[in-house]
Amino acid sequence: MSGRAGGTGKRRDSKKINTYRDLNVYQMAMDGAMKIFEITKFFPAEEKYSLTDQIRRSSRSVCANICEAWRKRRYKMAFISKLSDAETEASETQVWVEFASRCGYLEQALFDKINNYYDNIIGKIVKMINNPTPWLLISKDIKETKRRERK
Repeated sequence: MSGRAGGTGKRRDSKKINTYRDLNVYQMAMDGAMKIFEITKFFPAEEKYSLTDQIRRSSRSVCANICEAWRKRRYKMAFISKLSDAETEASETQVWVEFASRCGYLEQALFDKINNYYDNIIGKIVKMINNPTPWLLISKDIKETKRRERK
């Protein structure tokens, strides 16, 4: 789970972002979900239908909600709503990670690493929520009108 640069989820190399997969925050969320998948393979069998399922579901849902937000960029409030869902799922993942730690399934150092990693993801999502305009799809007519207004 290596952190990538870019406070608003933009890629460090400044390449054009064409899909949600190009978003730094999506890449981080996917890496986090895969790491959680690997870690939970070693949880006790009795947790299979409770803690293991919950932590996997919430970590994967962060990625899914970022993807859904990307597809809703035509509508500011829908975009923000889906990002808010991603933020919520990331926070939920932190709660399940804390349960895993308190149950003795994760060492404190690993808990801290995962928790901090998801704090970073949440921070990137919140920055996108607080400044959605650069991410929104704006029709050519609106762009032209704004360009004329600046003159």
